[in-house]
Amino acid sequence: MTEEHAPHPHVATPQAPPPARVLVVDDEPQIRKFLDIALRAQGYAVDLADTGNAGLESLATRGADLVILDLGLPDRDGHDVLRELRQWSGVPVILLTVRSSEAEKVAALDGGANDYVTKPFGVQELMARVRALLRAHGPQGETLPVFDDGRLRIDLARREVHLDGEPVPLARKEYALLALLFQHAGRVVTQPQLLRELWGPTHQEDTHYLRILVGKLRHKLGDDAAAPRYIATEPGVGLRFIDKH
Repeated sequence: MTEEHAPHPHVATPQAPPPARVLVVDDEPQIRKFLDIALRAQGYAVDLADTGNAGLESLATRGADLVILDLGLPDRDGHDVLRELRQWSGVPVILLTVRSSEAEKVAALDGGANDYVTKPFGVQELMARVRALLRAHGPQGETLPVFDDGRLRIDLARREVHLDGEPVPLARKEYALLALLFQHAGRVVTQPQLLRELWGPTHQEDTHYLRILVGKLRHKLGDDAAAPRYIATEPGVGLRFIDKH
């Protein structure tokens, strides 16, 4: 080996950032294969799921920087999958569907989708939409939706709450309140927003509903309103989940 071509082991090679991870949820094998090849050719890491539940499980356990979600899934409607996903994840979502009506598009975007592509679609257009969303949102990795301070453990993806290792039996509204507060951990969620999210737009004055629900939730979490560890009241404003773990 000549001196000019000798290696220089003392020169450090900079580490490339990890590739953005894209999760594809579609029940058509040919679409999954097509998108897998196209996305990997662009340098992305790809996870594939053929049902809504498998997609949610993959996102909860592996994370993703972007989700491509088909609306027509065999186990549950894509709108339902999107609603559940949005309870604990802010990952950008592109919906794929054969449904092209304006009403469908509005429903999808109102339901939390970031973009909408109608089948059949051009791969170059889809890749451009993927790049645009990743530029806007990261990639920085999806934070897995778990709180654990050694006493209380909240796992939103699995819809599980444990206190001192024991499951906490929460009613549906109690869980919805805890999930909403944890989703905005460290920030105040206003009373009108809580009432609107939990009971609908016609109940934004029914603050007594909220007081009763908060009292029940605090009791089950062993939380003291006078010296809160998890749920703090901002008088006249709203509630805040205390995230100190």
